[in-house]
Amino acid sequence: MAVPTLEGLTWFLSYAILSAVLGMLQFGYNTGVINAPQANIQNFMRAVYRERNGIDIKESLVTMLYSVAVSIFAIGGMIGGFSAGMIADKFGRKGSLLLNNALGILGACLMGFSQMAQSYEMLLIGRLVIGINCGLNTSLVPMYISEIAPLNLRGGLGTVNQLGVAVGLLVSQILGVEQLLGTDAEWPILLGLAIFPAILQLMLLPFCPESPRYLLITKQWEEKARKALMRLRATNHVDEDIEEMRAEQRAQQSESSISMIELVRSRTLRAPLIIGIVMQLSQQLSGINAVLYYSTSMFTSSGLSQESAKFATIGIGGIMVIMTLVSIPLMDRTGRRTLHLYGLSGMFICSILITITLLITRVVAWMSYLSVVSTLSFVVFFAVGPGSIPWMITAELFSQGPRPAAMSIAVLVNWLANFLVGIGFPSMQATLDDYTFLPFTAFLLIFWLFTYRKVPETKNKTFEEILALFKHDKDSRRSLKDSKVYGEEELATNSSKETVLSDATTANYNYVIDNKA
Repeated sequence: MAVPTLEGLTWFLSYAILSAVLGMLQFGYNTGVINAPQANIQNFMRAVYRERNGIDIKESLVTMLYSVAVSIFAIGGMIGGFSAGMIADKFGRKGSLLLNNALGILGACLMGFSQMAQSYEMLLIGRLVIGINCGLNTSLVPMYISEIAPLNLRGGLGTVNQLGVAVGLLVSQILGVEQLLGTDAEWPILLGLAIFPAILQLMLLPFCPESPRYLLITKQWEEKARKALMRLRATNHVDEDIEEMRAEQRAQQSESSISMIELVRSRTLRAPLIIGIVMQLSQQLSGINAVLYYSTSMFTSSGLSQESAKFATIGIGGIMVIMTLVSIPLMDRTGRRTLHLYGLSGMFICSILITITLLITRVVAWMSYLSVVSTLSFVVFFAVGPGSIPWMITAELFSQGPRPAAMSIAVLVNWLANFLVGIGFPSMQATLDDYTFLPFTAFLLIFWLFTYRKVPETKNKTFEEILALFKHDKDSRRSLKDSKVYGEEELATNSSKETVLSDATTANYNYVIDNKA
């Protein structure tokens, strides 16, 4: 057996997390890969249209087709995210991830062979299919990791999701430079390389166990859950983990088959659902996808050359990787809520600076470099909080029963906002020009205020303790104060902790009454 390290982080647990997080690397790669070769893809669309029709395509139509190529990825993500909960319950977390790789391979092949087939329709369909794959990944991967991670490492290991996204982004941006694959002839290879994360996960994941929580609570296979835990924890002493799952199972038995409609109708679970949704919106409507999808064109419009703009875009990916690594130890030390507030406030300030530098660049040319610095700082603060916390906190706010449905709703909202930014940003940029980031500035302020007032700290809390915070509105405010969930010290005594667990049982009883009503 592997030797335990870092208080519960074993070699086999690390292997399982690495295998799963390849799905988030796939998501990051396909989010960023469309950015650098924008001009090459548009040239391809012009050439195909001219070959078919004998006339040149209108530039407005080229812009629209490229916007569709960008945003249809998010439509696929909505489809995948919406269906993830049902698929996760039917095939298991690990089983669903394995099956999902078929979509990853199909989407990569469609994109990779689109130029050979002289069909931009293949490119669009490929982006849709790979979007479905990534939508499933953005729900399944955080769910799997949160369910196999020990309580004390759940925050840090959850941040690995965003690390996978950041690495995928960086790889796509490096390969997209003109000296490598960012050319008219080789951009299909760049898009087709998305096949490798899928193949690699197919090779690695079969050796990983299914989620012990899924095995015990959903399937009621205690012996299999025990064996999975023994492998993940590298010890035969897993009774404490089993007992914690049994407690959750007893508290959540009535929630074994919760649908999304039942989740939305439940008064007890409405508060955590709203928090999960707003947290997802705080990620997507922060303006980060405007940077990820269109940073190259943003940098060129601010005065940089095409080559300098592409290297500045690579800087975005590099900074996201570095800052995500920095945030991993902070997640379980500082807390989710605190880091999210820091991230949102920093992005708010940087978005104002981006607007100011874009305005001054018209008069002072060297200000274009300050615009790049402001944009990179914007990405730094995104990686600190909003990059990873929304994915993690949704899984933490819900226990086993409602978690798949909650993840589906949250991911659906995330991808819907992703789509709106992807399809709407070019028009918004054309309309608002240098003031393009002001709407994002307003959103960031709103999300900061919501996080400060409504979002609890979930660090080192069991699912039952978190659920107890939302028993009902009056008691939830008192619980937030009494348990000091706003980033302060944990409950001081065991007796108070027992009270919270007792409240969890009451909360679950209230939930049953809600649904019967």
